[in-house]
Amino acid sequence: MAYYEYLLIFGSGLIAGFINVVAGGGSLLTLPILIFLGLPPAMANGTNRVGIFLQNVFAVGGFKSKGVSAFPFSIWLSISALIGAIIGAKIAVDISGELFNRILAIVMILVIGITVFNPLKKKGNQEELMSPGRQTVSVIAFFFVGIYGGFIQAGVGFIIISALTLINQLSLVKTNSIKVFVALIYTIFALGVFAWEGQVDWVLGLTLAAGTSIGGWTASRWSVDKGDKWIRYFLIVTVLVMAVKLWFF
Repeated sequence: MAYYEYLLIFGSGLIAGFINVVAGGGSLLTLPILIFLGLPPAMANGTNRVGIFLQNVFAVGGFKSKGVSAFPFSIWLSISALIGAIIGAKIAVDISGELFNRILAIVMILVIGITVFNPLKKKGNQEELMSPGRQTVSVIAFFFVGIYGGFIQAGVGFIIISALTLINQLSLVKTNSIKVFVALIYTIFALGVFAWEGQVDWVLGLTLAAGTSIGGWTASRWSVDKGDKWIRYFLIVTVLVMAVKLWFF
C-alpha cells in the first residue's frame, strides 16, 4: 500500500473521530475508504473497530478532564450494550459483503430520519428523567443499541443520542459523554469477535486509530466548552451531509 493511502486513512480517522464524538456517522467515512482500498467488507468492519476503540479511550479521558460523567448509569448501559454487541459482531462476520453494504445504506436512511425528527427537536430547560423506570427502559434499549453497534457501528451515535434524549432527556453534553463510554466498552468485545475470526488488519487499524484518537480527544473537550447549542448545530450539518451522501453517492 502506498504512503498516501496511509495518509488518507489517518486523515479520514481524524475527521471521523471528531464527528463520532460530537454527533455520529464517522464510520460512514472510514468504512467506505477501507473497502475502497481493497479490504473485504467484513475485514473493513473489523479494522474500523480499532479506530473506534482508541477514539473512545481518548474521548472518555477528554470528558473526564472536563468533569463530565454519568456514573453509575453509564455502567449499566454499557453492560447491556456489550451483550448485544457480541451478538451483532457475530452476525456481521457471517453475512456476505454485498448484503452488508445494502444493510448499511438502508439502516443509515432510517437512522437519519430518527435523528432529524426526534432528538434535534428537544427543547431546552427540560429536567432529566432518571426515575428507576426510565433507567430500566434505557438499559433494555441499549441491548438493541449494542446489537446494532456490534453489527455495523456506522451511525450508532445518532441512535444513542435519540435514546437518551427521548427516554431520559439528558443534555447533549452528558449524552455524548455516556455515548463514548458505552461505545468504548462494547467495542472491546465486538473487536474481540472480529479479531478471533481473523477480520482485522492491525496495521491499517492502528493507522486509522492514530487519527481517530486525536479527533476524539479534540471533540470531547470542544463539545463541553461549546455546549448543547453548538453540538446541535453540528448534528444538523452532519445529518444533512450523510443524507446527501446516501441519496446521491
